[in-house]
Amino acid sequence: MFPSSRQNFLNTINHKQPDKVVVDFGSTGVTGIHVLIVEKLRKYYGLEKKPVKVVEPYQMLGEIDSELIKAMDIDVIGLFSAKNMFGVLMENWKVHKTLWGQEVLFPGGFNYTYNSNGDILMYPEGDTSVPPSGMMPKTGYFFDALDRQQPIDDSTLKVEDNLEEFGYITEPELAYWKNQVAALENNSKAVVASLGGTALGDIALVPAINLKNPKGIRGVEEWYISTLIREDFIKEIYDRQTDIAIENLKLLCEVIGNKIDVVFTCGTDFGTQNSTFCSTETYDRMWLPYYKKVNDWIHQHTGWKTFKHSCGAVEPFMSHFIESGFDIINPVQINASGMDPRKLKEKYGDKLVFWGGGVDTQGAFAFGTPAQVKEQVKSQCDILNKNGGFVFNTVHNIQANVPFENVIAMLDALKEL
Repeated sequence: MFPSSRQNFLNTINHKQPDKVVVDFGSTGVTGIHVLIVEKLRKYYGLEKKPVKVVEPYQMLGEIDSELIKAMDIDVIGLFSAKNMFGVLMENWKVHKTLWGQEVLFPGGFNYTYNSNGDILMYPEGDTSVPPSGMMPKTGYFFDALDRQQPIDDSTLKVEDNLEEFGYITEPELAYWKNQVAALENNSKAVVASLGGTALGDIALVPAINLKNPKGIRGVEEWYISTLIREDFIKEIYDRQTDIAIENLKLLCEVIGNKIDVVFTCGTDFGTQNSTFCSTETYDRMWLPYYKKVNDWIHQHTGWKTFKHSCGAVEPFMSHFIESGFDIINPVQINASGMDPRKLKEKYGDKLVFWGGGVDTQGAFAFGTPAQVKEQVKSQCDILNKNGGFVFNTVHNIQANVPFENVIAMLDALKEL
């Protein structure tokens, strides 16, 4: 008998050779699939035709339900917060038609309007009485955060303003997570939980698209500037946020226990296509102590592995990620400078699990032939799956306009492996 998905996964993350490549599609907000591709996959596998749930509206990621998990031979499932990134409860689903004509399911509180250009405007908590926090261009497939940065007066800048969304967990939220893990009874898959609260400076979260009136430093450009000119202020935010996060983790640990395998800790990007956003010295000064504090607590009190997302050319940070206590790095952006998978595996493969990087979403996957996709998938798996330590996923989410024949070629290659 073959090991269960979870047992194969446990072998992999403990750097033991699994019986097969462990596969993830949809367990996190950075390993998902756009709703349009999800609909095509349902049709391809002959599953019931129905509107796809938008489980992450910011990027328009679709639900990978139990039918697709089985059809695609996926080994990992995800648990998500009760509210989406716009602060809307994920309940009371209603059918909506997208700008590209697809019928999807949005939560009942997901309210939007159109501007004069025909773009969709989205509102924090679905409240259309306040200014919009996100926009999907009429020719686009996902939302962008709108800049709502207010004028900054350094003399009145308060740390509390950038902590508003990082509050202490409530009893209803704990009850929600208790129900989430209770539903895992007889589950044979590995489980990743996105508990929230531990993302230090994640640029996708800085604009706080879930807050009706965000205060403090909320513009992307202003945030990057602040890491240079307001370093002590940013460090104080991280210090306070980390303390709150650990208090919340204490309560969540009591509720969740060993029912999950991985916690999505942070999605802060440190790399561009060709370089890093900051020096390793700056990382060690501004991020490492806070990441280490959270990761150390998790490792001392749970069996969970910690998952760090960072796009880009981040090879110079790998040893620093290890020192920070991260177990898993996502993705392996194989087309970025210095991100040669063979060298990464040789140098860091015994200490880090590489999650993603199975196919280049900016190269072969988007612009190559099915044959090229197959070849790359098999090559990447041969390199990264040696002695475990690899979970297959693409380099970030599968986008709406990727050729569908390439998606099938990727899945066929995994099947052949």
